[in-house]
Amino acid sequence: MRRRALITGLAVMAAAQSVGMPSFGQTDPLPSWNEGQAKQSILEFVARVTMTGSRDFVPVAERIATFDNDGTLWVEQPMYVQVVFAMERVKAMAPQHPEWTTREPFKSILADDRAALAAMGENGLLEIIAATHADLTTAEFAKTVSEWIATARHPRFNRLYTDLVYQPMLELMALLRAHGFKTFIVSGGGVEFMRPWTERVYGIPPEQVVGSSGVTKFVKRPTGEPVLLKEPKVEFVDDGPGKAVGINRFIGRRPILAFGNSDGDQQMLEWTAAGAGARFMGLVHHTDAVREYAYDRSSPVGRLDKAWDEAVQRKWAVASMKADWKVIFPFELQ
Repeated sequence: MRRRALITGLAVMAAAQSVGMPSFGQTDPLPSWNEGQAKQSILEFVARVTMTGSRDFVPVAERIATFDNDGTLWVEQPMYVQVVFAMERVKAMAPQHPEWTTREPFKSILADDRAALAAMGENGLLEIIAATHADLTTAEFAKTVSEWIATARHPRFNRLYTDLVYQPMLELMALLRAHGFKTFIVSGGGVEFMRPWTERVYGIPPEQVVGSSGVTKFVKRPTGEPVLLKEPKVEFVDDGPGKAVGINRFIGRRPILAFGNSDGDQQMLEWTAAGAGARFMGLVHHTDAVREYAYDRSSPVGRLDKAWDEAVQRKWAVASMKADWKVIFPFELQ
């Protein structure tokens, strides 16, 4: 495999010199990736679609890359980070809501029934978020999220959740942006939960974050100040088929590269693959129980089953954490 990768790499460099293809130079643009098929397919794709004179050349305006967030860009086990955030909010507000002791999904939260919560999926999560943050303005909600994410720690690693982002994916997004791509997050998580911190952590500004959303309304306070007030209603679920809908609705261009890690990303990958010209579809496969977690088909969080089968059948890229990533988290480089 290493010999093959070396030969392919030399061929790419030679083509760059003769045809004007962007060269990656002497510095490895993906240093946290092991040499192998996944890494090489990424480098070859980027070179092909950005090479002047290539039949696969894609204009800069059309270089759109979309990434799932949970399990693709940061840790999602043992529970989605936003579920942890929502659980803490429910417990803090429970004394003012005695009816929650008998009403789902709040009953399971107060009983710390994590299996039941995991089975509820995004719809249950969004109901929790909508109920616990009704009557807050969007600015107040963003402040709440920012304060929580600045101190909340993962139960296994005892690190901030924002420390548990994947270094190889940070490198991939940086490589894409260096070659004219716009990088977007397309996640089942709440859009207003992600936007306060994605630019600092991923380099992705809030306007390039697509996610599930609740209803907001424009109101004026007695002082005359206009605000957007959150209501206890779910407006849009950006998961499964909703990801393709969200891409069309909020981005307006079909991606030429998409990366996910679960069955919730399958339709986003299919939508990307259905476009004309060169396409790249990738999955992160969680295979490293020592450095992170190992899970796929049977996991209630981040289940990778049907999307994995389709990836194998259609020869999409599957990046194994254990085999393809030298390091997983940025702090390993310190």
